[in-house]
Amino acid sequence: MTKDYVVGIDIGGQSVKMGVIDRRGNFLAHFRFDMAKYGKDDTELFLDDISKYIRELCDKVGIDNVQGVGIGAPDGNYYDGTIVDAVNLPWAKGKIVPLRDYISNKVGLPVTVTNDANAAAIGEMTYGNAIGMKNFIEITLGTGVGSGIVVDGRLVYGADGFAGELGHTTAVRYNGRKCGCGKTGCLETYASSGGVCQTAREMLETSDMPSTLREQNEITSKDVFDAAVKGDKLAISVFEYTGRILGQKFADFVAFSAPEAIIVFGGVANAGDLLLEPLKRSMEENLVHLWKGKVKVLRSGLPESDAAILGAGALAW
Repeated sequence: MTKDYVVGIDIGGQSVKMGVIDRRGNFLAHFRFDMAKYGKDDTELFLDDISKYIRELCDKVGIDNVQGVGIGAPDGNYYDGTIVDAVNLPWAKGKIVPLRDYISNKVGLPVTVTNDANAAAIGEMTYGNAIGMKNFIEITLGTGVGSGIVVDGRLVYGADGFAGELGHTTAVRYNGRKCGCGKTGCLETYASSGGVCQTAREMLETSDMPSTLREQNEITSKDVFDAAVKGDKLAISVFEYTGRILGQKFADFVAFSAPEAIIVFGGVANAGDLLLEPLKRSMEENLVHLWKGKVKVLRSGLPESDAAILGAGALAW
């Protein structure tokens, strides 16, 4: 019997978003829960809670009508369904979490797991700005920096399932920032939401430039964006610096997969042209002549809250 629905789940550093989806990408139900309460000793609590919420969502359409569950998660392994040492998830850091098998046993449905950025890429080529593209890279700019690489219409997983950790390529080689992965200078430490905040703090400390950000004790990436929109020169400089670093790295990424486009997704990408204009300039300046003027940089064509959910759900069909 053909089943009409799947459950798509996006596990992020701040929250988990999930939905029941039909074959056309329409949502029948949404649910979101916060991650703040799950510490390093709460792995089983998290797995029990997410299993319970999945069952509750399935009950809205009848679990017999649900084909399966697709999950996008940081450091999610498509091959064995585990999360492996996800540094931005306290309950998964330093552990191998049997996400697929645990949830499947609890819920009674087949479960497929992939990296959260891979899920966003699947959502993009199924429902968003990558429809019809066979070669593109999806870059997620949020709590971390993730990537989904599509070559000849297929996601690249590599020998162990972890291909495409572009956020942990080196962006600043000397005196770079310490990354949660143990390296220094990773792109994630500059282009994530936390990286944007760190850049703002460093500029406030090393510059006499006037800024409304000096009036705030705690700075978020949204604070930097709001200040930049109002013309705050220091905040604008933060996005110019971030865009310059991203553009340099995008030029490197182009060299190994020759994509038609690089699509940016996530909270930091919501800065729009404040980030994208310096990013595009920097990328073009650093591209090998073979690719100059050929590679598009686009924002995601899907609502931020939906892209990874839709992509994860597509895994379950």
